[in-house]
Amino acid sequence: MNTAILVSGGVDSAVSLALLHKEGWDITPFYCKVWLEDEFNSHCPWEEDISYARELCKRFGLSLEIEPLQTAYYEKIVSYVIDQLKKGFTPNPDVLCNQFIKFGAFLDLHENSFSKIASGHYAATEKKIDGMYLKTAPDPIKDQSYFLSRLSQKQLARAVFPIGTKKKREVRALAKEFSLPNAERKDSQGICFLGKIRYPTFIEHYLGQRTGPIREFHSKKYLGDHHGYWFHTIGQRRGLGLSGGPWYVCEKEVESNIVYVRHARTLDELGLPIVAVTDVNWIPSPIRSGSALVKIRHGEEYHRAIYHVSEDKNYLYLAFYKPEKGISPGQFAVIYIDGYVRASGCIAFTLDENDPLYEKLDYLRSEGISE
Repeated sequence: MNTAILVSGGVDSAVSLALLHKEGWDITPFYCKVWLEDEFNSHCPWEEDISYARELCKRFGLSLEIEPLQTAYYEKIVSYVIDQLKKGFTPNPDVLCNQFIKFGAFLDLHENSFSKIASGHYAATEKKIDGMYLKTAPDPIKDQSYFLSRLSQKQLARAVFPIGTKKKREVRALAKEFSLPNAERKDSQGICFLGKIRYPTFIEHYLGQRTGPIREFHSKKYLGDHHGYWFHTIGQRRGLGLSGGPWYVCEKEVESNIVYVRHARTLDELGLPIVAVTDVNWIPSPIRSGSALVKIRHGEEYHRAIYHVSEDKNYLYLAFYKPEKGISPGQFAVIYIDGYVRASGCIAFTLDENDPLYEKLDYLRSEGISE
């Protein structure tokens, strides 16, 4: 089967390539170049990544192809991130990178050339009667189903994740077994396109600084200054520079450039949130209302919630069972049922407690049921 495999220079994609090669797959390795270091006159880690990737390919007698996708990345991802930050939202570019770049722009370029697109993600696909499903990896820390939750049925049908059923320690062991050149290389951290650029540096480059006040949420008391609301996200604790904490960002006022915080001792006062989720990607199709586990960011932490699907299937309402200090518009909320991703959408707003729908969903939550 003619397969393109995306290699990054890291150990996960390297082991993925090695496994497919061992199984006799007809594979062509690609490095997708999306780094922005050139724009920042910074050291370019992609040169080091490509060096590792080429050495890996040489090890298996393969030739590495370089796919420049900076233009597509800027148009689809960077522009979106900047727009979301201006609105005071919390975007997640890595989620959209898989949807629009790795399994989007790349697939569009090579749709007629390759039957499958393989990558080193920790997740698995499963074909059932009603469509393709996305399944979590057995390693809860490394599981990347959150980042893949926006993939369409077409994209999932073409995707292959060779290490998706393995744990990280198994992957490291395989890297040594295959004598891979990057077997001991550390995992990359941070947002995929930034490399060694700090996220605040990236934000400042596009949005600059704008001094504004930090105020206590209830009293509106002035506590200090910040350099722009776009540097802060709901639930954030670090980087505030306030004494007497810990303090957490709880709200932002975009027009007046005010960041509101509340002290940790007042977190118990937070109510049980109900949020509206839009732009829902169903996997594989709309589901009925019920109970599920929810992730609002990548990581091993799940949140239990009741979900209610609107009649037109375009909206999800999530009623959480516990107070959550880190819910922010712009984040992706991903619904998990029995180890499968069933829906992914963008958090739009939190329902007001006076909203009739809030009362209805609050009742369903209290009863532990949904319609």
